[in-house]
Amino acid sequence: MNLKRITPNAIPAAIERANRYRLLNEPMEAESICRDVLEIDPGHQGALKMLILALTDQFGQQRREHREEVAELLTRLATEYDREYLAGVVAERAAKSMLTAGNTSEAALDKLTRAMAHFDRAIALAEQGNDEAVLRWNSCVRLIARYGLVAQPPAALDAFEPEAFDDEVPER
Repeated sequence: MNLKRITPNAIPAAIERANRYRLLNEPMEAESICRDVLEIDPGHQGALKMLILALTDQFGQQRREHREEVAELLTRLATEYDREYLAGVVAERAAKSMLTAGNTSEAALDKLTRAMAHFDRAIALAEQGNDEAVLRWNSCVRLIARYGLVAQPPAALDAFEPEAFDDEVPER
């Protein structure tokens, strides 16, 4: 069966609807809408960001190829800030998925420290008054403390390291 295409003028409403589905904890619906938008506008930054978030909302239940897709989607983001910030979010969510599944191992800590390294880079790139990455960095520090993980300084990263979040995310 073939999919039906949305019209270009429907994109703004579709993005709003995808966000609403994410807020309702229905990430698969948000994912589907983002894919519809990207089908007609492959570079739509809002749809790319929302798709990354919708896919990471599913960490713990998604298949490996979805995690690999997230790594590819990060490379399509237009700004270095967005790439760093969202790479941090992805690594943080992978760690949270592991912690929720009861895995307080070194692997979860590694993902959190990688997330913090991405957030550090995003902080350096952020516009004045944009403290999103600071808030996420602090969240990582609190997760490390909450789970009693032994904190390590954030690792230096060359660029995106998809392996930082594409393995050891538990399946549901």
